[in-house]
Amino acid sequence: MSNDKDFKVKNGIQPASYQESLGTVVSGSAGYSISSTSYDSVSLDVSAQENNPTGVFFKDDGTKLYIVGLGGDEVNEYILSTAWDITTASANHAFSVSGQDTEPRGLTFSPDGTKMYICGDTGNDINQYTLSTAWDLSTASYTRVFSVSSQTTAPRGIHFKTDGTKMFVSGGQNTLEYALSTAWNISTASYTQSGADVSPAYNAGLFFTSDGLTMYKGVWFGITTSIYKYTLSTAWDLSTATFSGAGEVQNEAGTTPFGVYLKPDGTKMWVVGNSTDTLYQYSTVITTNTLDLSTGSVFEITPTSNIQVGLSNPAASGTVSQGTLLLDGVATSGYDLSVAAYDSKSFTFTSQDTAPRAVDFKSDGTKMYMVGATGNNVYQYSLSTAWDVSTASYDSVSVSISSYTTNPYGITFKPDGTEMYVGDLAGDAVEQFTLSTAWDLSTASYTRTKSVSSADSVPVGVTFNNDGTKMYHSGQSNSRLYEWDLSTAWDISSATYSSVFISTSSNNAENNPFTMAFNGDGTKLFYWGSTTDLIYQYSLSTAFDLSTASYDSVTFDPASQTTTAYAIKFGDSGEKLYISGSTEDTVFQYTTGAAATITYDSAIQFGGGTAPDSPAIGETDVLAFSTRDGGTSYQAMQAIDGAK
Repeated sequence: MSNDKDFKVKNGIQPASYQESLGTVVSGSAGYSISSTSYDSVSLDVSAQENNPTGVFFKDDGTKLYIVGLGGDEVNEYILSTAWDITTASANHAFSVSGQDTEPRGLTFSPDGTKMYICGDTGNDINQYTLSTAWDLSTASYTRVFSVSSQTTAPRGIHFKTDGTKMFVSGGQNTLEYALSTAWNISTASYTQSGADVSPAYNAGLFFTSDGLTMYKGVWFGITTSIYKYTLSTAWDLSTATFSGAGEVQNEAGTTPFGVYLKPDGTKMWVVGNSTDTLYQYSTVITTNTLDLSTGSVFEITPTSNIQVGLSNPAASGTVSQGTLLLDGVATSGYDLSVAAYDSKSFTFTSQDTAPRAVDFKSDGTKMYMVGATGNNVYQYSLSTAWDVSTASYDSVSVSISSYTTNPYGITFKPDGTEMYVGDLAGDAVEQFTLSTAWDLSTASYTRTKSVSSADSVPVGVTFNNDGTKMYHSGQSNSRLYEWDLSTAWDISSATYSSVFISTSSNNAENNPFTMAFNGDGTKLFYWGSTTDLIYQYSLSTAFDLSTASYDSVTFDPASQTTTAYAIKFGDSGEKLYISGSTEDTVFQYTTGAAATITYDSAIQFGGGTAPDSPAIGETDVLAFSTRDGGTSYQAMQAIDGAK
């Protein structure tokens, strides 16, 4: 196998041909990856014991869990029948710390489980406790206190160096470092320095890896909640800490991640959500791609997820080993409003209709359909490049729906293109049409109608779940999104209202919801409303079940292109979003897929100390690596940036 790509780069033509056989890329995994944080849909409700949890800690073997909180001013001990599995936790004992502080925050233990430390927000201090039986809270007793008020009035998280000679406290916007002349005895602590300022955000939980080279902090600012990762070039020395990534947890943990703890192998992370009285579990594993230099000198990686790049098996020290990597930029996620960006691509419908209400696409992205209210027609277009609306051309094919509705709004197709559905505002209904030739509007014929007035008299958007057993529509008379059950899939005459809905006015102060869309597996829901001119995102704990929807506090504002987004549609596995603007008579195209994040093994050193950005979607970067010390360190450079 060979690679003979010729690269045309952004700023000119730079030929670079690689004819060597491709070397082997070995896949593996590594923990402690904040950039790959993903919620496991695993949690523990602690509200029966603590209604305002602020700190979390595990016994070193994962068989015990400890939660501290403000509600009871106590530490609660849980026994896990299966180590590290919080779903097997049962409450065992509670220990009050109210005699020392009525606002306990952070929590940590000595490695042998005989000493416990609590941050006290009322006294701005650290309180130390002794456990006569290791890890048994029923044997705990108060020992001593140490004030941190000269450094912070908001101690939130606490952690110790593994030998007990250093203590770290997250307070306000800085992390504080203290030296202990007697290990584990806080009365011998003295302030040393501070670092890792998170201004204008605020610190919460605090955790270090056992080697002292990595620090994690819960950080909050407004509605944004993250876990920040810092790398320390000198172990346990805050002055050497540099920011090295973040993971978002606000969708689950609320707005203040007071407690954070990572499993010793770095594969799991737990975060306390004090506003939800719940402990949440996340995976923090990243895929590693290692270039085996014994198999070749040219490598190519097309990542399917965030990855960490490393190298292995170089020549012995004293001999130069080199490698060239062709790193492709691809989307590894879709339906992501947080990265939505306008592609500067659009298509205008004025030659067909001056009131476009909604669009839909053929499943392969080569056809586009628009329903217009001026002529009450549905129009068909071809895209010469799939999913690229700027390549659309009118097929001179349309179907009149004026006999069935004089005010169409939504449009959607059955995935095989044999059925079409149109939202009928004038008739308070949904209209169904059958296409005898899939995706060919010239073969469309009217089939049936379904009144939805029993739910809402102003229906606008319409969509379905993947198998056609559920129908959804937005309604403006009650400002709701509605769910219907179909006893016969894709047959709207079999639909019955399930009495399940989402109130958009209650959740988002949105009185005029228009169009709805789901992600591919029905675990995300999106809609646009004309009151706020925003697109809103929800999570569904049960796929396509609106009763399980919760607002993600995520929105997207397309105002730079349109403020009349009557319809939204996703395409290309959620990597693209399309918004039809009625005022502009135009459909606008956005990218909603995030490119893979590429990180590098610590042995790889780039000039200036900063690795290059990951390649953009559709581009390829070329990177060069070399070592002459047997792989202890690699010098790296970006040879070509953004080849296409």
